[in-house]
Amino acid sequence: MHGEPQTRELSDTPDDTSEGAAALPPEAADPAPKSRSLAPLRMVFGTAVQYPRQIAFALLALLITSAATLAIPWRFKVIIDEAFTGSATTADISHAFQYLLMIVVILGIGTALRFYFVSWLGERVVADIRLQVQQNLLRLSPGFYEENSPKEISSRMTSDTAVIENVVGTTVSVALRNSLTAIGGIGLLIYLAPSLTLGLLIGIPLVIAPIVYFGRKIRAVSRSSQDRIADVGAYVTEVLSAMKIVQSFGQEAREGARFASVVEETFDTARRRIVLRAAMTSVVILLVFGGVVLVMWRGAIAVAEGTISGGTIAGFVLTGGLVAGALGSLTEVYGDLLRGAGAASRLAELLETRPDIAPPARPERLPTPARGSLSFRNVTFRYPARPETAALKDFTLEIEPGETVAIVGPSGAGKSTIFQLVERFYDPQGGTIRLDGVPLTAADPAEVRARIALVPQDGVLFSANARDNLRYGQWDATDDEIWQAARAANAESFLRALPNGLDTYLGEGGTQLSGGQQQRVAIARALLRDAPILLLDEATSALDAESEQLVQQALDKLMQNRTTLVIAHRLATVRAANRIVVLEEGRIVEQGTHDALSKAGGLYARLARLQFANAEA
Repeated sequence: MHGEPQTRELSDTPDDTSEGAAALPPEAADPAPKSRSLAPLRMVFGTAVQYPRQIAFALLALLITSAATLAIPWRFKVIIDEAFTGSATTADISHAFQYLLMIVVILGIGTALRFYFVSWLGERVVADIRLQVQQNLLRLSPGFYEENSPKEISSRMTSDTAVIENVVGTTVSVALRNSLTAIGGIGLLIYLAPSLTLGLLIGIPLVIAPIVYFGRKIRAVSRSSQDRIADVGAYVTEVLSAMKIVQSFGQEAREGARFASVVEETFDTARRRIVLRAAMTSVVILLVFGGVVLVMWRGAIAVAEGTISGGTIAGFVLTGGLVAGALGSLTEVYGDLLRGAGAASRLAELLETRPDIAPPARPERLPTPARGSLSFRNVTFRYPARPETAALKDFTLEIEPGETVAIVGPSGAGKSTIFQLVERFYDPQGGTIRLDGVPLTAADPAEVRARIALVPQDGVLFSANARDNLRYGQWDATDDEIWQAARAANAESFLRALPNGLDTYLGEGGTQLSGGQQQRVAIARALLRDAPILLLDEATSALDAESEQLVQQALDKLMQNRTTLVIAHRLATVRAANRIVVLEEGRIVEQGTHDALSKAGGLYARLARLQFANAEA
């Protein structure tokens, strides 16, 4: 089933607008806005400014290192003009070089401090952005993840944040350092030789023009390059998680070829970005150093004519080299900033997506104590991804507190949709759903879900120890309460047999346990939830006969004194339900007890006859 998209799919191509799809901000929707190419970095810098002390220390270190860098050519000027004259004594020479050595020491200490503070900022900003994105992702309803691949999203959280870390922790520092060096160096050049400096300044527009031209092209390619890297991560995760299927069907060669295709696409995109950056760098360096050579040529003639001292021209050459290097480095820095802007825009999409299901401004409180009644009145629901087909049509059902209602029917009849609406993962387009008399749309979704315990078809477990997986239903549960729930769920014996008991790591997805054991852990988790409403989504459909018997015994204990909705394809598991509701194409076509429906000769009788005949065969 497809869920409602909170926004368009996370891709570079625009899609058709539809109801329920929130519009993205302009810089997120446009992969390469030309007028504001670095605009997405505002989000990054907005996070960084929350740490003014570290920024202040980093800027102070930058000023010190830039000043020390420019002081070196000035000292060389003084050394050549004063220490290398025939009248200079040994003490004069030593004194001149002592100052130069002191400048080098200051430069080394300042560089270490600058590296520490900017690296700290880079790591801190990335950590904060990851936290902000994850917190927002946790607020989005499951429908968002049906329209947008979780694997692609996780790739953004890794590869894109790595790019941003490089921008904050290195690129911005390099940009500021080179900018200060260039500005300070130009000032020193003007002081040393104004006429020669004028020639350098005339050439600056020639350097800026190709930066702007190539920069606009690089941004679009950089965004595409990040997307291709995300594709690689998503593909690897998908294939490795399904390795048993790949090898069982002998598809290793095909998957290798598919991966090669993805990698080659990534390489081709990266190659286009590299070509553009290489072209920009070479053109700018040619202009910068070409201009420096021409100016130095003129300076050498001035020295020969005696209008400039040898120390001055030496200092001018060194300073000019520093300025040229700083300007040349800025071209690479700009390319990195553009790449960071592409990564930031992709993360901003996740950060700015708003949930469709949110608490009302003044939520209505659910009555206490909880009763566990559910009411569906004239409910019509269409998944936004399939607006032409109604999953439920004029659906009306009253469920009394403590009643066990089984929902059966062919695939696609709307059974799982009922569960998704009860937990308010979606809102119906027509009709109302009430919990204990309160419309779900008027209540806080968190309060609604707090009154519901779910046992899914597959016992979903997390990469954690047994204790954390069990107390997921009630995080403050004590070990005694956990063991009591495990005992009721027929899970105590195998949990005590684990190497470290409740502290045993269960592996990714609970791989240390069998399917039946995983399901019993899920039941124990639901027991700890101790909610008045229980949803059982085909909880025994994937189990063998022995595991099914153990799980069914645990379910019988779990269902006591609770309002229970059961989805089941195996009709033998719902015979004892107070009422069986039969769905077909989103409508209730029959309801009653097992015996009454079997005698009625309708859809339920036909399904039961087929299943029990197959079981006997």
